[in-house]
Amino acid sequence: MQIFSAEIFIIGINPYVEVPEDVLAELFKAAGKEKGPIPIKGQINGKKFIQNIVKYQGLWRLYLNTPMRKDAQAEVGDTVRFEIAFDPVPRTEPAHPAFIRALSQSKEAKSAFEKLAPSHQKEIHRSIRMLKSEKSRLRNIGIIIQHLLGNKPETLYALMHKKRDETDL
Repeated sequence: MQIFSAEIFIIGINPYVEVPEDVLAELFKAAGKEKGPIPIKGQINGKKFIQNIVKYQGLWRLYLNTPMRKDAQAEVGDTVRFEIAFDPVPRTEPAHPAFIRALSQSKEAKSAFEKLAPSHQKEIHRSIRMLKSEKSRLRNIGIIIQHLLGNKPETLYALMHKKRDETDL
């Protein structure tokens, strides 16, 4: 575990701390990479968390979400103590069986889905899993498949990272 203390800053609405160079060097070494998000685990003021460090505007930052700050009783301007380490555990969102079935019925939709960025795939999996009723889940899966096939269904444009044409309104 790498130990450091840092002041919490804010950029826009996002609280973060800058990760010290010596800590970054160890994380890069453990992760085997120096680009893209680096998954970490650790503690902030003794409270456990799982997060990523990311490079933004030339600085490697550890963003502190609300649950992290509440657990640690820390706010912007506070100096907090961190213990962090690279987290090798894969962070995948499991696909819902109904979505797997739907993709297996359309090679074109499956191919389009596989071309999406991993973060976008994860977002879709998560949105399907969060639905409470099976009826809503199946309806949304159908809409997602339509988007993947290049059709223009009525909803879920934000989830699919598409803009609705003004002619569709």
